[in-house]
Amino acid sequence: MEIPAEALVHDQILGLKGARGSLLRISSDGYYELNLQFGERQHRVMLPVATTAIIQKDPEERVESEMEIER
Repeated sequence: MEIPAEALVHDQILGLKGARGSLLRISSDGYYELNLQFGERQHRVMLPVATTAIIQKDPEERVESEMEIER
């Protein structure tokens, strides 16, 4: 996932289930830095990697290939 990225956020601490947000950074200290919408305003939040799932908003393009894999 390239950063910044539009994402769906699931987090136990804030009770988020598919909240729309923008992933800004993944810290080496173990947290995601995101912009999330709360009401009419955007807020910068830091959520722990251990309790947060980030799903890229747009699905990957499906690549059809006729190439055979030798086993």
